[in-house]
Order: sequence, then C-alpha cells, then structure tokens
Amino acid sequence: MAEQAYAAEEAAAALARARELSSTVRDGAKWYVRYQVIYGCAAAVVVLVIGLLEHPYGVAIGIGFWGVVVAGLSVYSARQRVARRGFGRWHAGMILTWGLLYAGVLVPGTIWFQGAVAWWLPGALVVALPGLIGGYMEARR
Repeated sequence: MAEQAYAAEEAAAALARARELSSTVRDGAKWYVRYQVIYGCAAAVVVLVIGLLEHPYGVAIGIGFWGVVVAGLSVYSARQRVARRGFGRWHAGMILTWGLLYAGVLVPGTIWFQGAVAWWLPGALVVALPGLIGGYMEARR
C-alpha cells in the first residue's frame, strides 16, 4: 500500500510540474507576437520607402532601415528563453510567405510603377500581412 501511495504522489508531482512548464512556455512564447507585428510593420515601411522615394535614396534608406530592424529583432529573439513547439516551421513559413509577397510587389513596382502611390500603398499592406496575420494567430494560441 505504501508503494502505491508513493507512486500516486510521484505521479501527482509530475503532473503538477508538467502544468507548470506548459504555463511557463505559453507565457514565455508571447514575445513572438510582438516580433511578428514589428516585422510586418517594418516590412510595410520598407516597401513604401523603396517605392515612393527617389532612386537611389529610397533603396538606400529602405535597406538601411531593414538592416537595423532585422538586427534588432534577431537580438531580441536570441534573448528569449522559450519558443513553442513548431516555432521553426511557423517562422520559416512566415518568412517564405513574406519573401514571395515582397518580391511580387517590388519587382513589378520598380519596373512599371515607380512612385505610384496606388501601387505601393496596397503593396505595403500586402507585404505586412504575413507578420500581422501571424502575430494575430500566435496571440490566439
């Protein structure tokens, strides 16, 4: 009987620890919501700067700004203690989607729509969507 009581106590302690760890990971992974929203907003700014400022200033300012944002987000993410399961795949999917949309807006925009607000404003919104939608979906988890 004493062995069964001891086993039940061990099982209860293990379950309590698992709940505690799950809560820690869930609370600690909230940083990724902020990461994605900042990423999406910065991507929109870069598209607007590249598309609406005169060449070569738009490209120089946009790429310089993007470099600072990516460096800052990289440092921020490296300092986080936890990431939820599936984080790598989710993040890679967000970056891949953003890259395809970015190229889909930038290439035709720089060829045919230089300085056209009607192209660049919706294009900036489209490029921001992976980060903004990803942040929303991550917040709902």
